[in-house]
Amino acid sequence: MIYVCLCFYLTDKCRKILQERWTSRIYVYLYRRFDSICMKGGSEIYSFNQLFTDYKGRFVHFANTYVGDSMVAEDIAIESLMYYWENRGKLASDSNVPAYILTVIKHKCLNYLQRLRTREEIVEYLKDCDTWELNLRIATLEACNPEKLFSDELQSLVDKALETLPEQTRDIFVRSRYNNQSHKEIAAALGISTKTVEFHITKALKVLRVALKDYFPLLAFFPRFFC
Repeated sequence: MIYVCLCFYLTDKCRKILQERWTSRIYVYLYRRFDSICMKGGSEIYSFNQLFTDYKGRFVHFANTYVGDSMVAEDIAIESLMYYWENRGKLASDSNVPAYILTVIKHKCLNYLQRLRTREEIVEYLKDCDTWELNLRIATLEACNPEKLFSDELQSLVDKALETLPEQTRDIFVRSRYNNQSHKEIAAALGISTKTVEFHITKALKVLRVALKDYFPLLAFFPRFFC
């Protein structure tokens, strides 16, 4: 119904422009809004047709000069025309309508560019984070000495760290990592809950990671032990 009314009232040029973009979201929105135009008829329809025909191309060109995207520019121009239509009752009778619409386009372009800038800043920040992480991986890998994996020094550090743990925490960790007992088995053997077992293992891992911070790249070699 809306589409039929719109095509009936608009000039051929306006109708052709709108039909070409029928699938666009903004033009579906436009058709719906134009239902009110169709119900009005008369001079308002003629005035809007004239405004659309005379200025639409110039509005799009102005917007495209700043946003650099013809599709976005056309959407902004159409949205601005519709904004004018919906708010025309608030304008003084001697208002310069094209200037009013151009001001709306200006602000919509600014909003678009500001959103674009924010998005690009976020992307740039994420790129910087990725670069930092990559550099860290390269640095830690270059510092990695595989021979240390099997050195007595590493085992000595582990033993010393375990000695600093409370007896129950150390016992639970040894049962889990050295004796390969499950959380459920440890809980049953010690008469505690599995949550308590998880708590003590997490506590032990924190101590070990601090003690072995200089060996951080090598810890990935022991996922079962340190994770």
